[in-house]
Formats: sequence, structure tokens, C-alpha cells
Amino acid sequence: MNLTELTKLNEEQAREYIESLLWENGATCPHCGSKKVYKLTGKSARAGLYDCGNCKKQFTITVGTMMQGSHISPRNWLIAFHLMCSSKKGISALQLQRELGLGSYRTALLMSHKIRLAMKEYPVKEMLKGIVEVDETYIGGRPRYKNGKNKRGRGTKKSPVLVMTERKGMAVAKTITNVNSKTLKNAIKESVDKSSTIMTDEWKSYRGIYKDFEGGHKVVNHGLKQYVYNEISTNTAESFFAIMKRGINGIYHSISKKYLDSYVDEFLFRWNRRYINDSKRTEEAIKNSIGKYFVYN
Repeated sequence: MNLTELTKLNEEQAREYIESLLWENGATCPHCGSKKVYKLTGKSARAGLYDCGNCKKQFTITVGTMMQGSHISPRNWLIAFHLMCSSKKGISALQLQRELGLGSYRTALLMSHKIRLAMKEYPVKEMLKGIVEVDETYIGGRPRYKNGKNKRGRGTKKSPVLVMTERKGMAVAKTITNVNSKTLKNAIKESVDKSSTIMTDEWKSYRGIYKDFEGGHKVVNHGLKQYVYNEISTNTAESFFAIMKRGINGIYHSISKKYLDSYVDEFLFRWNRRYINDSKRTEEAIKNSIGKYFVYN
């Protein structure tokens, strides 16, 4: 469903739509896995409440997902999922609060964190293959002048983020502790198939990585203003960071190191599904919410 169709749903229709996504083979008890369940009806029954004939426990569609215990309506959950999955550079919690008419900023912030958790897909299900571009960047506040210097790039105190992406394919991105040789090489070997070709810039920490990959290691020298040499470039990896930085600077403005991983997960989720439409992307995020719980602290 697109956003217009979602906004036309009433609460019962929204709940049934979520049930069709999470219970593709019919209602299932999240406590014991039994399909011997009954929907409770009548004036005294809460909307969407089921009873399990096996374990005798009651549940709704949100039990066993990151929506469990939430007082937010199913319709608002659907719209929030769609807004976060369709907004290329993200949507702020304040905007989410206004769009959904939520009572507080904290509610919208908690909601957006829960949806980012549903977007999380690391560790990767399959190793990256083929030509894999690797690059790293730094996420944090705008560099400040100190002693006449404006520290940028490697050596800054901002948080490093690494991305590995196939040409026209999937990507893996995550925060790393530093950009030394051991950290970068271990991260690459963990996510990239040995048959691949690695492409990076001239950063010294990548030296020697060719030994671990059949396709070798090819380098483009940014220090010499070289950005493409034959088929060698890191433009795909840099495109991922371009979108992420525009989102962080223009939408979120500032994010803490504590939650940086979840924001990386959000941008990675949309990037890896950039060739499907917003509705399919939203449906995948909702399905990914099963078994995930977020505790705000």
C-alpha cells in the first residue's frame, strides 16, 4: 500500500493489514507457536485480541515484536513505518510527531528508534561478492577551529563508519572503533567473499589486503585528485555516504555515538532496497520487527 492508501484505513483495517504481513499462514500464538487460536469478540473483548487453545494465553499481533506494549495505534505504526522507509534521507522524530499527531516528542523518538531496530540486518545473511568498494568516513559534529586548525578526516575525534558495497548490489555498513589496518581488514574479511575484488582509496591501512582475496586489491589515489581510473573507483561507496551525511546534517542535525549504529542501520536498510518501491520496503521492515525489542535508556 502507498501512503495515500494507508491513511484511508481505519484502525481495524490497519490491524488486519499488519496481521496479513506477520501471520502469512494464519494467526499463530507468539507464546507457544500453536495455530489453535481463537479471536475474541464481543463488547468486552479488546480489539484484535486472540486466545490460544494450547497454552491458554491471550495475545494481539504486536506481541513478540518491537511494537509490543505500545499504546500507539496500528494505523499510526503503519504510517510511521512507511514514512521512515520511503524518506530517502530520513525523517526527524519532531516531524514524525507532527505528522502523526503524537502527544510528545519522546514518544515519536522512541517510535523511530524501534523502527530502526526493525531495519537492522547485521550480521549479513550472505557475503558480498564481485567488485566490492570499501570506504570509511567520520560522523559527528561540525569540526571546530582550535589553535588555527580545523581538524577533518582521519585523525578527528568523530566516530568512524565503514561501508563495503557491491557494484549495483548489496552493502554492509557499520561503525568501527578506528581505521587501523587490523580493524579494517578484519571487517572486510568478515563480510566479503574471498573470490571478490577489493577497491579502495590509497589509505595505508588497506595495504596487503590483496593477499586475502582472489580478485586482488585495486586502488584509486584521491590524494592525486584521481577519482576514476579505468574501472577502479570508490564512487558507489561514496554515494552511500553522501546520502547518509545529507540525512544526518539536514534532517537529524546531531546524533550521539550511543545510537549511531541504529542510524547506520536505517540508511543501510533503504540503500539495500533502493530498487524496490516504498510499499515493499515498508512491508519488509514490518516483517523484520518480529522478535526484536528496544529498551530506551
